[in-house]
Amino acid sequence: MKIYKVKVNGKVYEVELESVSEVQGSIKADALKAEAAAPTAPVATGAGVEVKAPMQGKILDVKVKVGDAVKKGAVLAILEAMKLENEIVAPQDGTVTAVVVNKDQTVNNNDLLVVIG
Repeated sequence: MKIYKVKVNGKVYEVELESVSEVQGSIKADALKAEAAAPTAPVATGAGVEVKAPMQGKILDVKVKVGDAVKKGAVLAILEAMKLENEIVAPQDGTVTAVVVNKDQTVNNNDLLVVIG
């Protein structure tokens, strides 16, 4: 059993690990920050912009229907994942051309939810 002290965002945590094999390595923090900061962009298709599920979960509510005009940032659906309610928002202004999910439906990561034209 080994005890390690780990500093995350300025706060120190003690972590106990059982079987550990130590390996020399390095982490490039700037590259990791750039990857984490870059959100996944919606995919534009000929029919419009596809809004996909950012994670696996259950659709608690669908806030739009086909033909609705939406503004950037408007809530399209509520996705429950790990007991948290996540708002899925419109990436741009437009009109909803397709709603692919229903209330209480389970979705996987990157499943299509809504198309905005």
